[in-house]
Amino acid sequence: MDANAGVLAAVCAALRVGDTGSATDTLRKHYPFVRVEKIVRRYSERQSMDLFMRDGFIDRYTGNRLINPGVLRLLHVVLGDDFPAHPNWKVSETHPAFWELFPTVDHLVPVSRGGRDDESNWVTASMLSNQAKAQWSVDDLGWKLHPRGAAEEWDGLSRWLIDYLAANATVLAEAAEPHRGYIQRWLTATKAALAADD
Repeated sequence: MDANAGVLAAVCAALRVGDTGSATDTLRKHYPFVRVEKIVRRYSERQSMDLFMRDGFIDRYTGNRLINPGVLRLLHVVLGDDFPAHPNWKVSETHPAFWELFPTVDHLVPVSRGGRDDESNWVTASMLSNQAKAQWSVDDLGWKLHPRGAAEEWDGLSRWLIDYLAANATVLAEAAEPHRGYIQRWLTATKAALAADD
């Protein structure tokens, strides 16, 4: 990153003497803008859950433990305004856990930079880490990749989700949509992922 600051210093020096052509050439040669195409990718709850279980519900960029998405939404259903969740993730109306502890699928090598869109290039990351990393590599950011966790040691409260809903079936039955469907999809994916590990 220091080298890039040096490039911009050279660009500014050229502009100081009115040499826009040299400034442009320096920028294009040493620190060019490369347009990144935004591609929206969607992963099924099952694909995501398999990855989260593989990584032991660990944010691979920070090493922090993460929580099953179904658990987070269930906590909102049960606790209401004490654990708010905005449908569009509005920060002022969403509990910070949804950013800090919500697991996502991230590409270790960004697809925009040649990375593959398959599980060999997928890592679990919190929503916060995923947003911060964006199209950068871990090397660009000075981050390190933490080792996978073990789902036997930390499963993101996945077994709690199954046990709680089995003991409190009316909670899910009485939950409003879209919460009921959302929690049900994660519950189904959680059961399937745990059964596959047995």
